Parts: sequence; C-alpha cells; structure tokens
Amino acid sequence: MTHAKAEAVREAIKAADLLIVGAGFYGLTIAERAASLGYKSCVIDRRSHIGGNAYSYKDPRTQIEVHKYGPHLFHTNSEEVFDYLSRFTEWVPFELRVWSTSGGKAYPMPINLATISQFVGKTMTPTEAKAWVDAHAGGFQSPDNLEEKAISLIGRPLYEAFIRGYTLKQWQTDPTQLPADIITRLPVRFTFDNRYFNDRYQCMPKDGYTAIFEKMLVSPHIAVHLDVDWFDIRDRATDIPVVYTGPIDRFFDYAEGAPGWRTLDFQLEHHASDYQGCPIMNYADVDVPWTRVTEFRHIHPERDYGPETVIFKEFSRAARAEDEPYYPINTAADKQRYDAYRALEPTVPNIIFGGRLGTYRYLDMHQAIGAALRTFESRVLPMLAGTSP
Repeated sequence: MTHAKAEAVREAIKAADLLIVGAGFYGLTIAERAASLGYKSCVIDRRSHIGGNAYSYKDPRTQIEVHKYGPHLFHTNSEEVFDYLSRFTEWVPFELRVWSTSGGKAYPMPINLATISQFVGKTMTPTEAKAWVDAHAGGFQSPDNLEEKAISLIGRPLYEAFIRGYTLKQWQTDPTQLPADIITRLPVRFTFDNRYFNDRYQCMPKDGYTAIFEKMLVSPHIAVHLDVDWFDIRDRATDIPVVYTGPIDRFFDYAEGAPGWRTLDFQLEHHASDYQGCPIMNYADVDVPWTRVTEFRHIHPERDYGPETVIFKEFSRAARAEDEPYYPINTAADKQRYDAYRALEPTVPNIIFGGRLGTYRYLDMHQAIGAALRTFESRVLPMLAGTSP
C-alpha cells in the first residue's frame, strides 16, 4: 500500500464513528445500519472487491453470473433477515436441487426416498426405506465421530456410496478422525422431496449479489477502501469502535496457535453447451479428484444466456496462512484454541469480533446477516452512544 493511500485511509478513519474490517455481509450490514442512524463508518477490506465470499461477477466470455468463491444460494427461515435484504434486491424463486455421482450413476441429493429406492433397485415406501436404513445403521447409540454419525443416519451402504469418498476428499482426513457434528448438516428424508433446503424463503437476488452490496453502500456516511489490510494500518487507527471480521488468531498474533481451516481451489472451464444439466453435481467417488462441479447458468434459469456455459470444478485442501479459509475443522484442539482467543477479547474492549473468521464458525449468509443485526443492536449501538451522529 502506498503512503498516499495509507494517509487517505487514516483520514477516513479519523472522520468516522466506526471502523469495520471486512466488506462481507456481516461488516456491510453493520455499516448500513449505522449509516441509517447517521453514524459514519469507514470500511476496509484487503481484497479488491466488496462482498466477501458472496461476491459475484459476470463472466466476460458468456455473461453468466459467476460466484467467485463458490456457489451461494440464499435460504432462510428468518423473516427479519429476508425483509432486511429485500430492501436492497428483488428476488427470483430458486429451490436448490443437487445430484451426486456414485459408481457411474447419478442420484438425487440430499438422500431421500428417491435416492434410497434407486440405490436399492426398487420403489420403497417411507416405512420400508426407514427399516432398510435402520437395518444397516450399525447400532451406534452415541456416535463419536463422523463415520459413526453418518452410518447411524443413513446406514453403511449409503455412507460408503455417497459420504466416505466425498469426505476423504473434502477433509483429507479419515472420517473416523473427524467430529460427528460435521455431518449433522446433512438432511435425510423419507419422502420424495429432493429440495436441498427446507427453509421458508428460498430465492436468488434478481440482479446478483454484488448489486445487493452496492445498494447497501449508497449512503454518504459509508466510506469504503479496498486493497487495505488491517494489519498494515492498525497502528494508525484511532480509539473509535472497531468491528473486526478477520481471523481472530491473526489479530492476536497467533499467541494461542492457529485453529485448523479447510480452503477451496476452483478450476474454471468453458464448454460449448450445457455441461451437466443441474446447478451442482457432487462427485462421491474417491478416484475423482474434485468434490463437486457448479454450473452457474442453472442458478439463474430465468436468464437468457447463450449456448456456451461456464463451470467451476471444486477442490478442497488444508488452508495455509496465505489462503482464504472456508471451513473450520473444529477438532477438540481447535475449539480449545478458539476458546483461548475468546478469553483475550476483554483485553481489547473497543473491538467487536464477528463473522465466520472472527468467531471461528461456518456461517451461511442468512446466519451472518442475522448475527450482524443482533450485534448492531446489542453491542455496536451502545458503543456509539456517546457519539453524536
């Protein structure tokens, strides 16, 4: 960062009531709420764009909207979150349906009555499917790792076909060494409902995610500075409140060690025509190197795209210090490290830690927005109380 840019950021911080580190959903929700009451925010982000991991852009070759950091599908049961985002976008209905390949065949996911019937080779009633799963569930009363938990939910044959190989690729760790709670996000249904989510609101922003962020930032009370790393300017920061959404371990100079994260690599490819006929195809077989393929044209089927298509092949690996962390591994040791960092938070009373990196949690978009709305009311506003907007 140049000296001139550093000085411009310093001046913006001096003029602000609140400094927000990170321009994703969490940080920008707080900035927008503060601006609505007349408070000035300075938002910085080390990336060259707003939106965090929800940033989307038009592929120059096809004009298809691509989600730079992997597919983001909006869903929530929260009327508060849905109504809040509806201020910045119109919606188009979208219910995600995922498929998975296993042994050369494609099956609907999450596992439902159609998946089980196809796998077994005959049409089953809900009662028959439940009995079949129970007969293969292994009798685990208190599953204490991912493998045991998955088998208890869907039975060993379905686990071996759809979960084991995918998990080995996703985590590069034997499933018996992973905590059971990782698999609790996996829905299992004994009906023919093949929607991936059950939420009341399932839709996509009509004009894309980046358009939402741009509308959240229209207030003159919000100044945004990109390509700015907090760790390059924190010595210049004043004593105004700070909402920090970066990695909590880095904030404290890794004093308690580094909790484990997984990251993702994406391989973008163009193809002459429809590649897979659905938004997301999982690849459960361990001999296929990628975990899933996203074909973005199918996320907005209402749009009139041309014949050419664009896909992302997704690869998972352990995150290095320079990588973007995606999924907290959350082993017992990781949780212990995070708890040690939580214990350090009172030493920096003007800092609020939030977002997935600041709280070492995997957060869906609606969860990040809901948490930001609550934090604004319960913590940010009291810290701003002595400041006249």
